[in-house]
Amino acid sequence: MKTTICREAHFNACHRMHNPNWTDEKNRSVFGICNNKNYHGHNYRLIVKITGEIDPETGFIMNLLELGKIIKEEIEDRFDHKNLNLDCPEFKNKMASTENFAWVIFGILKPLLPQGNQLAITLYETDKNFVEIGE
Repeated sequence: MKTTICREAHFNACHRMHNPNWTDEKNRSVFGICNNKNYHGHNYRLIVKITGEIDPETGFIMNLLELGKIIKEEIEDRFDHKNLNLDCPEFKNKMASTENFAWVIFGILKPLLPQGNQLAITLYETDKNFVEIGE
């Protein structure tokens, strides 16, 4: 019987939406205030969902303490209070959009989780704007 567990995390980071192949005018037109040359920040909210079979010996799909430790060490510690554009090599050649950020997080977490389980994440940039990715 497939079941889903969820773990929530919070961290803060800043970024700038800017395509270096475009003029400053086009960047301002497409990205608006998100193109601020001095960057802008978000209080990100991450929800990680693991779906799988319940282990009859533990009653768990995955130990939530272990999942929390992975999220803290691999995501929160890595991105909290960072400038995504300048501090994070994951965005060296990639726009620091929330969509791309969600895929970066997904790619970090997936190999660290028990095989056979499905991963889905929701990354909130604001209360109104968020991205969902899942298998």
